[in-house]
Amino acid sequence: MGKPHLLVHEKKDTVGVVVVEGLKSGTDMLAVITHDNSDFHLKARMDIPIGHKVALKDIKTGDTIMKYGQDIGKAIADIKTGEHVHIHNVKTKRW
Repeated sequence: MGKPHLLVHEKKDTVGVVVVEGLKSGTDMLAVITHDNSDFHLKARMDIPIGHKVALKDIKTGDTIMKYGQDIGKAIADIKTGEHVHIHNVKTKRW
């Protein structure tokens, strides 16, 4: 296994975190699930900054976003697999 582009904590997570600088659209990302050290590949659909989230599957408006095995908010727009997940398409459920 090479160096990962993306870290995912739990298999049920719907997003992972980019762990490399300068991730470009079209990159075949190596994702590692830290819970069991398994891995998979996913294609980036857009440039995504380090530390930001990427969708691991298609997410529909209103769907719950899971990160670190926890509910971190809901989608306020449809998000395709491999797209950037951030404040433009996710909102907390707190308010």
